[in-house]
Amino acid sequence: LPTDAGQIFEEGIQIPPVKLYRKGELNKEIQALVLRNCRMPQWNRADLDAIVAAMRLAERRVHEIVGRFGEDEYVAAMEEMLARNHRAMSAIIKMVVPEKKAYFEDFIDDDGVGMGPYKVACSLWREGDVAVFDFAGTDPQSLSSVNFLLNEEMFKMFFGAILISLFDSQILFNDGFYDLVEVRIPEGSILKPRRPAALSCRTHMLGRIFDIMGGLLGQGAPEGLNAAGFSDSPHLMYSGYDAKGEWYQLYQLGFGGIPGRPVGDGPDGHSLWPSFTNVPNEFLESYFPLRILAYETIADSGGAGKHRGGNGVRISYQFLEDGVISIHDDRWLTHPWGVNGGLPGGRSSKILHRADGSREALPSKCDRIQVRSGDVLDFNTWGGGGWGDPLKRDPELVARDCARGLVSVEGARRYGVVVGAGFQADAAATEALRRQMALERKEIPIFNRGRSIEALKAACLEETGLTPPRTPVFARWMTRAASH
Repeated sequence: LPTDAGQIFEEGIQIPPVKLYRKGELNKEIQALVLRNCRMPQWNRADLDAIVAAMRLAERRVHEIVGRFGEDEYVAAMEEMLARNHRAMSAIIKMVVPEKKAYFEDFIDDDGVGMGPYKVACSLWREGDVAVFDFAGTDPQSLSSVNFLLNEEMFKMFFGAILISLFDSQILFNDGFYDLVEVRIPEGSILKPRRPAALSCRTHMLGRIFDIMGGLLGQGAPEGLNAAGFSDSPHLMYSGYDAKGEWYQLYQLGFGGIPGRPVGDGPDGHSLWPSFTNVPNEFLESYFPLRILAYETIADSGGAGKHRGGNGVRISYQFLEDGVISIHDDRWLTHPWGVNGGLPGGRSSKILHRADGSREALPSKCDRIQVRSGDVLDFNTWGGGGWGDPLKRDPELVARDCARGLVSVEGARRYGVVVGAGFQADAAATEALRRQMALERKEIPIFNRGRSIEALKAACLEETGLTPPRTPVFARWMTRAASH
């Protein structure tokens, strides 16, 4: 999917909702239409068949329950499950969402065509039993493909999942609480773009929504405040013809650092979606013309804190055939913020080492980059922000992280810990360093973004090797629409 698309018509065929099966019979014409537009039709056919099989099994199980207990009992049980969810979620919303308005904002770094960052702003407050999310102040829609058509009902689902995960995992998840949430999204904004806006790079905005919800909820319930984490699902695509003349198409997801949390450190090298797992290197090397030279966590990429942010991951891909790569990613300019004194996490980067010895920094969003056999891509994801004062982290935990390669000996000093020979914490030197750091530092912020957008842009070329993004340009009608 092209990052530089300006309209949805440039992103492929559009298929409106249509039945794949009608009265149990496969609509072969629709199936053929879908598969003709897939690069790997045999794989997509298998996916479709698996989905249909799962739905048939679910249907059979429902019929079995109804046959055993009767239709009236089944419907009554469903209604009771919705009612229980409603009662439980109402209690949580009253507990964690204050009537006083909270505000938070975060950014998408760029749009793939040289402009950014784009701001997503949101306010949260409670009116009676209802939690109100208002995205007024969010930037107008982009002229490129980073727009995200945020469905209000889907946002409610995300909000419910976060509340249940944070505050009471015993609650059965369903949509019984949806009338307890109101979502206001300005028409013509980057979260509700007008057709025919392009949407193919939308996952970055989707992920940032989770960070924003965390920042908002944490203001009303500090015990649930997380730092910013790996709120993305970065893609690497590598395609071409192999030595046998057969087409290959790799679609690889990246994994990064989960934020530091009130209950502990953020996991290293995790996915935005908990159910996603990495593809084994052996599989990649068997089915695609490449070799994995390195697959490792990036030391010090997790933000320092009492609870460390999870580290990002470096994967080094050596391409064995000439081909084309495309990349969709973010957080190369702004940092994943830390909270309660925690430091921001490290940023992402993509470095292409050519077989001729040259080296180039690739943008976080780029398409159709030609690669040659022997070229190596370092795909570096970002780390999670830290939680809590780094000077309060147990020095033995810092020393253990050094021994495991998760924190460097130099990076240990961000925690005020001096690590000596054998990765042992020097107690006396650590106490002295921490005393000095405590005296010299400024007030501990609740949210630590590192530097302002202006400062990040000023240092961008030197630190990243990339030209800083230009301030976004919006059409006049977009600005008027997003302000209402």
